[in-house]
Amino acid sequence: MTSLDDAIPLLVCDDSSMARKQLIRSLPANWPFRISQAENGRLGLDMIRSGRGRIVLLDLTMPEVNGFDVLARVRDEGLQAEVIVISGDVQEEAIRRARALGARAFLRKPVAAPDLEAALLALGMEPAAAQPDAVDASHALPPVSFCDAFRELSNIAMGRAAELLGRVLKVFIRLPIPNVNLLEPGELQMALIDAQGNQRVSAICQGYIGGGVAGEALLIFHDSAIADVAGLLDTKLDTSSHPELLLDLAAIITGACLNGLSEQLGLQLSLGHPLLLGEHCTIDELIRLNRPRWKQTLAVEISYALEDHDIQFDLILLFTEDSVGRLQQRVEMLL
Repeated sequence: MTSLDDAIPLLVCDDSSMARKQLIRSLPANWPFRISQAENGRLGLDMIRSGRGRIVLLDLTMPEVNGFDVLARVRDEGLQAEVIVISGDVQEEAIRRARALGARAFLRKPVAAPDLEAALLALGMEPAAAQPDAVDASHALPPVSFCDAFRELSNIAMGRAAELLGRVLKVFIRLPIPNVNLLEPGELQMALIDAQGNQRVSAICQGYIGGGVAGEALLIFHDSAIADVAGLLDTKLDTSSHPELLLDLAAIITGACLNGLSEQLGLQLSLGHPLLLGEHCTIDELIRLNRPRWKQTLAVEISYALEDHDIQFDLILLFTEDSVGRLQQRVEMLL
């Protein structure tokens, strides 16, 4: 019989408590694991160095030290760890980089239990050797708040949108950790100003509704970046083509992100026609023109940055106050 002393140290390294909870629940039952958890890459590296991560389930998008850096340090320091990357960043370049840095497998979020088991088997795990009392039950499943859960859903949806945008523009998209907050109108305006500063921007708004959920997606472009984007697309930019380019990009980014959320939540969201809220204006002007549109809201803030280019898009999903209860119900079903 396998003892706890013989159990394999397995580390789940992900900043999302929802993701850690889902991964732990997806592990094959009664395999001989001694499970540890880390909420960022810095803590994860410390645990690997201390022997608590012979097998590591690693996210890529994390604070302090991201997953790519964890892989690089594991390789450079010669640490004994078999790493399976489990990420919402599903760009082909992200997968290539992770494997080049030593990842033994790459699984897409949300991971399916059979896929996780197959990846573990490929590492030479021996499920038949495990006994029910050999699994360390001392770890606790992390508590998951609504905002944390919705941040993880947004992270996965964000990754899908980035994969599509990256293929269109033929660039690698650097992904942030989404911000999810319940905001009053004044707080939302401050968040917009903080994100954009005094730069001149153009903005596209697109409404969505379905399954008791409604809101608006606000996509903000720095004017200085639009010409660079046009160059990536080999598009001649003039006064008439500027709005058309913005609308095309909004269709890609907003549509893919909302579709990703819809699939995870089991909702059918219908998108309205995109509207140009403002061109070549400051955030203060944009807010003044559209202040009546935005009330208390659940706000999801995502910034897409293009590697090796001074280009950034800010996508803000604004769910109505009446939608929050319905979203909470859907999230509880997932948990």
